[in-house]
Amino acid sequence: MNTAKHASQTRKALTRAFGTLTLCAAALLGAGVAHAGGAGSALKGAPAPFDKGGVKVALVNYLSEGDFFQAYESGAQKQAKALGIDLRIYEGRQDAAQQRDQIQQAINLGVAAIIVNHGLPESLKDVVQQALDKGIKVVAFDVDLANPRVPQIEQSDHDLASLLLQQAVKDNGDAFSAGYVYVAGFAPLDRRDAVWQAFKKANPKVREQARWGTVDNPIAQSVANQASAAYRAHPDIRVVIAPYDEFARGASLAAGEANLSNKLRIYSADISTADIEAIRAPNSAWVATAATNPAVVGAVSVRAAALEVAGQPLDHHITVKPTLVTRDDLVKNDIHTIAELGAKFPAFRVSTAATAGWIPVE
Repeated sequence: MNTAKHASQTRKALTRAFGTLTLCAAALLGAGVAHAGGAGSALKGAPAPFDKGGVKVALVNYLSEGDFFQAYESGAQKQAKALGIDLRIYEGRQDAAQQRDQIQQAINLGVAAIIVNHGLPESLKDVVQQALDKGIKVVAFDVDLANPRVPQIEQSDHDLASLLLQQAVKDNGDAFSAGYVYVAGFAPLDRRDAVWQAFKKANPKVREQARWGTVDNPIAQSVANQASAAYRAHPDIRVVIAPYDEFARGASLAAGEANLSNKLRIYSADISTADIEAIRAPNSAWVATAATNPAVVGAVSVRAAALEVAGQPLDHHITVKPTLVTRDDLVKNDIHTIAELGAKFPAFRVSTAATAGWIPVE
């Protein structure tokens, strides 16, 4: 359960991280690319080249397992359709070399823009530079390519982590024994980890008793196996900080199997309809999450790419703000799905990031 032991395991896991494609996506992808969006239809009143249609944009994914990434892709498709974009979706299949190859494929296809969804910066920087050198616009979601020409789209990971930790203190006070689920090397998790480290310094009575985490597939079950061992070795753990919903799902699964649900409280980041069901479940240890709407983040990514292609102003850092969601919120408001959450929490339903008068917001 120590960090050093898992660091080497984590690095080996990075290039095969976060799962397999859904059957539906696999059927669409064929050779690794799917067509989505508006089939190139013109957008009335839009600047060039959107006024004529036929704008090709590539969405090159590294991560695909879990409801978050499926919803992200769905939101991107819906926004692309509204903009008349011919969206080509590439699945990296959790393979850094393949993601590089697929960015190269998008370059050869002559797309106007590439959206890079996660990935390993060290394997992407040079091929992204090749795209830029050919006049292709690039935006990135939750992968820091350290390039001033590549706008960075991110959830506010600082706010996500801060919200869930504030709720943990509200529920448990400022003195508790914690378990922490973390995998280094992913930009959003690293940013959330920085908040956790600062939180522990500011709250010395909070003790991190055990740390675990993996991106081996299936992630939730792999984390559950680790969590079971951690709970046995550290029976004093009362709070689990799991700042990714697949991690929280695993921690919750292990708590239920060990009959610890009434002794633990689990706090996470990210949310999906399946997460809502798990949080609402009777005697669930999973009590709160801080999240953005992944479909909204996908839409923001496409809008950012469109603004870049149109040569219109766009901030280098584009942030989608999160919302805190507790079990009490879900039960009190009779919320069972992401759609119902958006209806009851308007801030969760839409973002004004990366917008312009000519862009229909989806």
